[in-house]
Amino acid sequence: MSKRKIAFVTDSTAFLTEELIAHPDVYVVPIVIISNGKEYEDGIDLSSAQLYEMIRTEKEVPKTSQPNVEKFKQLYKHLKEEYEHVIAIHVSSKLSGTISSSKAGMEQVGLQVKIIDSGSLSFAITFLIEKGIELVKHGTDVEEMVQQLDQMANQHKNLILLDTLEQLFKGGRLSSAQFVLGNLLKIKPILAIGDKGELGVVERIRSEKKATRRMIDLIRASCKEHAVTKIGIANANALEKAEAIRKEILLQFPDIEVVIGEVSSSLAVHAGEGAIAVFWSI
Repeated sequence: MSKRKIAFVTDSTAFLTEELIAHPDVYVVPIVIISNGKEYEDGIDLSSAQLYEMIRTEKEVPKTSQPNVEKFKQLYKHLKEEYEHVIAIHVSSKLSGTISSSKAGMEQVGLQVKIIDSGSLSFAITFLIEKGIELVKHGTDVEEMVQQLDQMANQHKNLILLDTLEQLFKGGRLSSAQFVLGNLLKIKPILAIGDKGELGVVERIRSEKKATRRMIDLIRASCKEHAVTKIGIANANALEKAEAIRKEILLQFPDIEVVIGEVSSSLAVHAGEGAIAVFWSI
């Protein structure tokens, strides 16, 4: 039996549309979530609703861990028999060790996998996978495809707005003084994953309303400057916020496709309930 041409592998930080979930050549390896000593596989045995309940009620914040090498090894062993080529598109290597696990699994199987560091997560990975599938349809060879996807990964932009500083505090990313002061002043930091794939602060703004307005202004400015065709809005149980941002974008740019999706549980662990993240490519 002849092999299929290309398989796309990713991790569960990616937002997967219904089309990608149903696509026969897309494979997802789950991030591990650890709570009270128990391990859960993101998207398999832990729902977003269950995670938010954990965050609300447990003193110790849940943690995440990169997928076990064995998970990748088992998948790549299967794909080696079924496909001519494999392209893996993963969460930024500066935010997770997932790429290291993917490479180790590949090496143990003896499979040549083209691994792409998205430099980001969520919709940034979604758009890369969708582009890859489109290139397959057009008959693009693998080396050219990888080159185009690498270039696209370097053109991703994003803005992230947290509803609360609590997850950053619980996760050790904020000191007690910073957490208390931020809450007293009602600070809403606008964050972004930068060109080096690292999370950083763009601006610190007082009040959610002002921060949301500033976020929309920054997105609009980028859309004016670049030929943006598609935007993804990821939300952590904050659909109304996402829809309001979508409406604001479409008022000025009605031809841009704006997609809304839920963040995965592995991302919600760090962002917290109520977070919004917007992704686009320039």
